[in-house]
Amino acid sequence: MIYIIDHQDSFTWNVVHQFNTFDDVYCSNYFELNEKKLKDANVIVFSPGPGSPKDYPLTSNIYKRFKGKKKIIGICLGYQQILYNENGKIIQQRKIFHGYQSKVKVTKDSMIFKKNEYFKVGRYHSLKLHEPFKSKNIKITMRCAKSNVAMAIEDIKNNVYGFQFHPESFLTQNGKIIIKKILSA
Repeated sequence: MIYIIDHQDSFTWNVVHQFNTFDDVYCSNYFELNEKKLKDANVIVFSPGPGSPKDYPLTSNIYKRFKGKKKIIGICLGYQQILYNENGKIIQQRKIFHGYQSKVKVTKDSMIFKKNEYFKVGRYHSLKLHEPFKSKNIKITMRCAKSNVAMAIEDIKNNVYGFQFHPESFLTQNGKIIIKKILSA
């Protein structure tokens, strides 16, 4: 089962619909977590949402509790949440990307996607990872082809993955394939 934590975002039910094609999904509001279902889940997904990672301390606790024990996937705010908990600094971007399609390039560090492959993705964010970012296990695996901003991460050792973009958006080409590859990893 996949447990999706809804950070009160309008995209969450699109995320639920996309993940539901691969496994049973349980989704709950950030403020109404179901502890039993959370423990039973094989995969935990941190949804997109408003604000910044520091606004969601319960998600930070869940990340710390289940990192390395369950597959964790973060989308947009969820991606930022993972990086924030790994001592990454999340900052305001100069340009806000809400409803933009960008081309991202897979880096040499990806163990899941073909190196130098490009994807067109839907972006809806005003925050980004401040670099340089150093981590023993987390690799930046996709970058914006134009600005070089980090757009995806993989931590194969701890089974943690994240996307700054929205794979469930109609602006993301092959979003279902991206999720399938992560779930299969």
